[in-house]
Order: sequence, then C-alpha cells, then structure tokens
Amino acid sequence: MISLRRARELWHRFDVTAWFWPLGPVLLVAALLPGLRGHGTVVGTVPDRPFDALAVVAVVCETLPLALCRRWPTVCLTVVSVGFAADQLRGYHSLGGTGLALALVGAGSRLESHRRPKLLAFTAAYVLFCVALHRLGRGESPAEFVLFYLAMALVWAIGNWLRATQAAEEERRRRVAEDTLIAERQRIARELHDVVTHHVTAMVVQAEAARYLNAAPERLDQSLTAVTDTGRRAITDLRHLLDLLNPDHGTHSAAEPRTPPVGRLLTLVEDTRRAGQPVEFTEEGTPAESTGSADLVAYRVVQEALTNALKYAHGGRTSVEIRHSEKEITVKVSTDHSGSAAASPGGSGRGLTGLRERVNVLGGDFEAGRTAGGGFVVRARIPAGASS
Repeated sequence: MISLRRARELWHRFDVTAWFWPLGPVLLVAALLPGLRGHGTVVGTVPDRPFDALAVVAVVCETLPLALCRRWPTVCLTVVSVGFAADQLRGYHSLGGTGLALALVGAGSRLESHRRPKLLAFTAAYVLFCVALHRLGRGESPAEFVLFYLAMALVWAIGNWLRATQAAEEERRRRVAEDTLIAERQRIARELHDVVTHHVTAMVVQAEAARYLNAAPERLDQSLTAVTDTGRRAITDLRHLLDLLNPDHGTHSAAEPRTPPVGRLLTLVEDTRRAGQPVEFTEEGTPAESTGSADLVAYRVVQEALTNALKYAHGGRTSVEIRHSEKEITVKVSTDHSGSAAASPGGSGRGLTGLRERVNVLGGDFEAGRTAGGGFVVRARIPAGASS
C-alpha cells in the first residue's frame, strides 16, 4: 500500500503530458467511429455537416499532435487549434475537439518562455475565429463565445497550476540536495578535525619534548618512536576517512573497521600518555548489542577532550570514565588545573561545537566547561542504537 507521503511525492512529479501519446490515437479512433460522429464540442450555430476527407484531416490535426505536447507544446497547441477551428467552421463537431482542452492543459504545464505573448496571440486568433463563426452561424449571442473562452482559460489555469506545483517540488528537492551537501561537508570537516587535530597535537608535543632529551638517548629514541607511531596512526585514520568518502578507495577497509569503536579507546589513552599526559582510564558496563553511531561519537568525545588536555593542560592529571548500559553510553573526561599550555597548534573552537552537534543529532546531552577547582570537564550522554 502506497503511503500518503509517497502518494504526494508521485503527485508532485506527475506530468500530465506523459499520457498524451496514447490518448491521441484513442481519441482519433473514437472520433472517426460512425456512431460517435457529430457528438463532440459545438461552438456557435454552424449547421452539422457529414464527414468528408477534410473532416478526417481536421480530426487528425486535433488528436495526433498531442504526442508532441511534452517536447513542443507551442507546436502542439497551434496545430490542434487549427484543426479545432476547421472542425467548428465546417460543422463536423467531432469528438476530436476534446484535444483542444488537452493541448491547453499541456501547454499551460509545459511552456517555459514567452508565455504572455503566446497567450495574447492565441486570444487574438480566437477573436478572429469567433468573428468567422458568427458570420457562418445563425446570429448566436456573443456571450456564448465569452463563456467558451472562460472555460478554455480555466483549462489553461489548471495546466499553469500543475506547472507551478512541479516547479515548487523541483525547488524543494534542490534545497534538500543543497542542505544534504552542506551537512555532508560539515560532517567531513568534523571528521578531518577529529582525525588530524589529535594526532598532530600529540606529534607536536612529543617532538617538542624530544628537543630536551639529547642527553638521554634512550628516552629520545622512545619519544621519536612515539612520534613515528602517532604519524602512522594518523595516516591509517585518514585512510579510513577516505574509505568513508569513497568506498572504492583502497582495499584495506575490508580488513579493518572504518569507524573506531569504543574498544580502541585504550589505544587512544596510551597514545596520550606517551605524549606526556597522565591519564586514568575506567570503563564500566557491557556495551549494547547494537550501538549504531554511539560508539564512534563516544570515541570522538574522548579524542577531542584528550587533545584539548594536551594543548591547554599538558601534564595535568586527566581522568576518562566510560559507562555502558543497554540504552546509552556515558562519557566523562576531566582535567585538573595542575598542567600548563603546551607548544601545540592553537584551537579554532570547532571541536567542542562539532561534538555538541554530533551528540544532539543522536538525541543525547553534551556539556563542557570549567570546574570549581579550575580544571575542565567534558560530559556526554549518547543513546545507544542511534545512527547519525
């Protein structure tokens, strides 16, 4: 069963002219049937006339050009109007005259340029048509011609309404596509920020510390090894991000998960410790069977908080607490005031803002700020099973 939303979408995309190509031949056959001749539209008081060769030509002009309406609406309306005029002036009054209404609907819905001049030209032609009918007829009232014109104007207005509806739907889809593209760019920017900032900050801090270890070769070697390992992990995470943007990029994604799970938090903590940040890590509870995007967001919260700790409280005691439940993941990262700002790249303020957006999208809560003792704390509650 088609849902109401799906039905509305199909209606907005509906193009009435798509059905004209089979309607034209059907209308032609019906108009030429002996029992239906002379039972069509009648404008004026021109006496009925039996069908002849010219009647067949008029009916063909009124019906078959409907197949062209989708691509050439002006040509279609012109030819059908000529056929309709011949039909009425000769007194055939065939069913083919119905094609005029269809051509008006199609032209109203398909014409894109010079709509007013074309409408005025057809109106002028209709006036001449009425004058000819008045002379050939039996002195009918002008009100009849006006009434028929108003009826045709209503048919044109229906086509114009269809055109406006389709244009509005196309504009809506364009805006949705643009919003999706902007959201995707923002998501990519957040991923790049999360992946690059943490690793680069750790490498800068480690490299800065190595400058003072010339007298201790073993510690210098350990520090440089840490820089190398961090750089390799940065490359790996960037490859994961490239896989996310382009699934055909590389084949290593089949062996490793694209998004870092909470289980990799211990590696993240160890990297931060090797950069000179004392970190206490506790993890409680059992993760839910399906965490959706919650595990990735929890990882990014811890990653950003530890990056800020390296930048602005280097050497300060830091605590990372993770609690799992069936419904949510709770993250708390706190740093005391005992550290000092490191020689690291400055922040743009994008990290915490991006984290708040990520958590809010999943329906969770996020807060970050100073503590009473002068430290800094980041808290996040992330519903499990939600997908961003």
